[in-house]
Amino acid sequence: MIYNFTQYRNLPKHVFSTFRMVCKTSESASSDSNHYREYSAGVKKTTKLPQNTTSTSREDCTKLPQDMNSIEWIFPVLKKRSGSYLWYWASTITVAAVGILSKWFLICTNKVHRHNAHILQDAFDNRPPDTPLITVSNHHSCFDDPGLWVLLKNRQLCSHSRMRWSMAAHDICFTRASHSYFFMLGKCVPVVRGAGIHQEAVNFALSKLSRGEWVHIFPEGKVNMDQTYLRFKWGIARMILESPVTPMVIPMWHIGMETVLPNQPPYYFRCGKTVTFNVGPPLDLGPALESIRASGATDEEARSALTRLIQDKLYELKRETQELHQEHVKCKTS
Repeated sequence: MIYNFTQYRNLPKHVFSTFRMVCKTSESASSDSNHYREYSAGVKKTTKLPQNTTSTSREDCTKLPQDMNSIEWIFPVLKKRSGSYLWYWASTITVAAVGILSKWFLICTNKVHRHNAHILQDAFDNRPPDTPLITVSNHHSCFDDPGLWVLLKNRQLCSHSRMRWSMAAHDICFTRASHSYFFMLGKCVPVVRGAGIHQEAVNFALSKLSRGEWVHIFPEGKVNMDQTYLRFKWGIARMILESPVTPMVIPMWHIGMETVLPNQPPYYFRCGKTVTFNVGPPLDLGPALESIRASGATDEEARSALTRLIQDKLYELKRETQELHQEHVKCKTS
């Protein structure tokens, strides 16, 4: 993958250097689209997935892809070093630098419209200390995270303990040691597609939720390049159902990120695009959870029902966001 940096030469030297470093370090993440295209076409299949990828039984843990061993070292590092002083500051700098730089780039070079950002900002600052936060959004570009955090204030991007943990593809973001450390410092967790909802990544996310922290999830499970309907993965339902305190769940939808960093070559950031972000109100899951538990539903039935509810709510937000985006595009062209 080759980034075109010539159009950003007029940036301040220290900003340009940081911007180039981030792009180069995460270059494998931006090749995500080729990975999915080749995989779906049957051209490239480097990972052997379980035959039944929809099963959610604990026995799925014995059917992990063979290259699962390549990330086994990551979770001990995250658990051990996350408590060290040096790791804390390195991670704080990484999260803040990438977040603020991405926010600055989007706002200064594109037309960004943020709707209801105060909902996320308020949840960030004011939710009870023991209440975990789960945000869910569509996934249309490799730049979605960190691009989504244009919704936060700069001081919030610098608050390491409150910033999100994000689920990231192990075979995209964690393919090299340097990339792995970069994404670990960025509070990303390697998730293995097809390994089921009882894999270590989901367990790790649950441990963070139990401490009242924030986890962001792309429930489509991959970059949805065609923007078609994809059944959401059940991992989000397991996190909600098994969290000691019911999480606050906030849906978000965005449109236009794939025009800023396209999913097709040439892979470089574009300017002058219209991007719309819309944050929905926290989902009231109380009645649904009570109904599910009172019905005596099995674990699988409970996860299916809860995931379907979240997907329906997110798609309602999608329709609202599409209308807002169309209005912004009309205003831009008029």
